[in-house]
Amino acid sequence: MATTDIHIHHDTHHDDHAHEHHEGNFWTNYIFSQDHKVIAKQFLITGIFWALIGGVLSVIFRIQLGFPDADLSWLKPVLGGWINVDAVTQKGSLDPEFYLALVTMHGTIMVFFVLTAGLSGTFSNFLIPLQIGARDMASGFMNMLSYWFFFLASVLMFISLFLETGPAGGGWTIYPPLSALPQAISGSGMGMTLWLISMALFIVSQLLGGVNYITTVINMRTRGMSFTRMPLTIWSFFFTAIIGLLSFPVLFAAALLLIFDRSFGTSFYLSDIFIGGEALAHEGGSPILFQHLFWFLGHPEVYIVLLPALGISSEIIATNSRKPIFGYKAMIGSMLFIAILSFVVWAHHMFVTGMNPFLGSVFMLLTLIIAVPSAVKIFNYVTTLWKGNIRFTSGMLFSIGMVSFFLTGGITGIFLGNAAIDIQLHDTYFVVAHFHLVMGSASFFGMLAGIYHWFPKMFGRMMDERLGAVHFWLSFVGVYMVFFPMHYIGIAGFPRRYYSFTNFQTFDGWADLNTFVSVAAIFTLGAQFIFLFNFFYSMFRGRQASANPWFSNTLEWTTPPLPGHGNWPGEIPSVYRWPYDYSKPGAADDFIPQNIPYSETPESNLPHENELIKLETSNGEGAIIIEGKH
Repeated sequence: MATTDIHIHHDTHHDDHAHEHHEGNFWTNYIFSQDHKVIAKQFLITGIFWALIGGVLSVIFRIQLGFPDADLSWLKPVLGGWINVDAVTQKGSLDPEFYLALVTMHGTIMVFFVLTAGLSGTFSNFLIPLQIGARDMASGFMNMLSYWFFFLASVLMFISLFLETGPAGGGWTIYPPLSALPQAISGSGMGMTLWLISMALFIVSQLLGGVNYITTVINMRTRGMSFTRMPLTIWSFFFTAIIGLLSFPVLFAAALLLIFDRSFGTSFYLSDIFIGGEALAHEGGSPILFQHLFWFLGHPEVYIVLLPALGISSEIIATNSRKPIFGYKAMIGSMLFIAILSFVVWAHHMFVTGMNPFLGSVFMLLTLIIAVPSAVKIFNYVTTLWKGNIRFTSGMLFSIGMVSFFLTGGITGIFLGNAAIDIQLHDTYFVVAHFHLVMGSASFFGMLAGIYHWFPKMFGRMMDERLGAVHFWLSFVGVYMVFFPMHYIGIAGFPRRYYSFTNFQTFDGWADLNTFVSVAAIFTLGAQFIFLFNFFYSMFRGRQASANPWFSNTLEWTTPPLPGHGNWPGEIPSVYRWPYDYSKPGAADDFIPQNIPYSETPESNLPHENELIKLETSNGEGAIIIEGKH
């Protein structure tokens, strides 16, 4: 039986003439463009640039950690004064303060500039209008501003890398009092000021984008595109935007109060501070307040980068399994549950701050509950793959890799969510391994999966699948080689953020494993250059793509191979069915796109779908849409 989700959809955005593209010049078409596809590519290229910078920084400090006695004087021409050369032995070593700056910038760049802006900015921009059947975003101008605020933030952060006193050095979490006192370390001076200004601009960018994404999804859907016919990608971007809109202002408030403490003599985070035996005039503040504010964003941030990757993988796994996604509504429900729970678990980062044990137990319980919707997603991925006619495209390989990291990294999260265990493992490499698997690697693989899958629609050409497979296997093995041994190093007690472990005899037995991690990190970064070659070569010289190379159902594949401004040259297609009609019994093909009415597929219709045929209207301003049951 059909459900009774009946609504009259008065279409107001189908006026094709109002959205005709007038030829502009180079600046309006490619630089200050208001076309969502161009803006998506701008986010993508900038994100790739930052990923390269962040990866190189991580390799530099991994060389220091894995080879503490190595001569690093060969880096002197690049890093200048940050390499200390011994006057007697002439051996070069990394400056300890610069080591902290490297760790800080690596974390900031990867979390915010790559996985937040690069992933969400690219795919939310590119896919939302195309998959819901809209000409563009609700506000093209606001969309353009979103990118340019991000670009300005990027410029300031990049400049900070070249300061004589060095970039921000307080850790990517910038905990006061270290970050609040410019005289504490060199990295708390101008580098920290630029970091704070850059992050303020970045937050403005994210808020502008988030408002646009939410508005577009709610108001700009084409005829027939009800909420229960939206692809899971759109659901994931929608929830991500809502999370960002609610959590980023809190980080903005935290940064603003920190600016006041640094520049205007306030004491929001400072109290009873002594430097050089002299008491500073700060009293009444608490650094714990900053932690609460930071982690109120910090934990939702995990899902701001993870949910888009999960949505992208859902779409790619269904397409390449040639099967309907298992448990469509359960997948939406799990994302909603994750989005809600992400706001009430932040204090599990603070079990060691002297928190009331009762309060700690509440956050522990809520943290462990979040494993349930995560497990639902894993179950649904596995059951979608089960007995599917699987095509191992590059996008599919990276999607499966994403599920693997999400599972293995998520399991270690259950340990860290337990307060009694976390107190022992907090600030060790076990934590580093956990969040790099579940947040860093899973999200990064989701991003790569999306690039391989939608590259034909972005650039009208195909990426090389053989190079894609090589890139996947080297990266997949490399990531596990880096982060799996790190769990053991963490259990052995290796603390995070330490410059060297050679002074601790207890760690001598683990030195070889630590060296292995560094070698694996260099190997994994090297594998990414295969992707870079494949990406830029294919952009110009790749094989011409057809309009629908993956035989997919969603609306973006009904556009020309390289869609222009406005996406569809004629009328926007209407939607009659959900996006996962793959391998339907009786159908002529193993896929039925969303824009194909039930009246054209009588051989494969289910009984309730036949009832919908007489209610179909493919034109007219007030089309009556009755939601079918899937």
